[in-house]
Amino acid sequence: MLSQAVDTYLAVRRALGFQLKTEGCHLHSYARFADARAEAFIRTATTIEWATGGPSAPQRARRLAVVRRFARYLHAEDPRHDIPPEGLFGSESRPRHVPFIFSSEQLRRLLEAAARLGPAGSIRPDTYRTLFALLACTGLRIAEAINLRLQDWTADGLLIRESKFRKTRLVPLHATAQAALEHYRVRRCRIGGADDHLFVSQRGRRLSHSAAEAAFRTALQAADLDPATGRRPCLHSLRHTFAVRALESCPDGRDRIAQQTLALSTYLGHCNTTATYWYLEATPSLLEDIAQACERWVEEAIQ
Repeated sequence: MLSQAVDTYLAVRRALGFQLKTEGCHLHSYARFADARAEAFIRTATTIEWATGGPSAPQRARRLAVVRRFARYLHAEDPRHDIPPEGLFGSESRPRHVPFIFSSEQLRRLLEAAARLGPAGSIRPDTYRTLFALLACTGLRIAEAINLRLQDWTADGLLIRESKFRKTRLVPLHATAQAALEHYRVRRCRIGGADDHLFVSQRGRRLSHSAAEAAFRTALQAADLDPATGRRPCLHSLRHTFAVRALESCPDGRDRIAQQTLALSTYLGHCNTTATYWYLEATPSLLEDIAQACERWVEEAIQ
């Protein structure tokens, strides 16, 4: 039956660093669906019937694409497995939303608002001001930041342990970031307790993702940065902003840009530069650089 083949397939891909949580659920669901029909091989008609169980077109496309990748894997060993047609329910790719890129002034207002969070006299404003500033100056994922432990902060930077794709990396810090973390650590250690996470709540426990999101939304509103319509910033916008600003600071030249992109990809913890390209967004500064480079190229070509 297909259930055993699903387990083998997921084990192989997870050994390569893929988590496949949603994809694994889909494949197990499909295997149960096919096993109930006593089918030992992937059949196109069965796959389509199962995929139509998705509540929306994008989800049906996603379900079909998941099984199609699985089918290609099995078909390489045994051609009796069908490979379902591609794009029957449209594309599985989500449309790319225009990201919110913070300006320096907007970041300043956000951090000032975070520093005013209540209750007064508690560690909460220090925690979120330091957390948001760290996300902005390092591009860390929010999960990576709130999972940091005190021993992960070293003189060489932050040790990010087995983050997305099970990658561990060292994130160097600017001297100003090191100083800010030291200032926060002094207050944080006064809380004590058994929890050794770097960022903690008022009760001395590890911050939750939902609590960080709520505090971020409150700070945005206080800083008048939460528009009713259009692009709305989120915690991930800080990581996105870091990537874009890093590209803006890149020296001219194709080789230098390639080197900067590769370094940025490593710093952000991506498996390849393709994932880094997703974060890059045209800004007025970048467009001005491109226009100036084009003008220089035309002038040199005319001469």
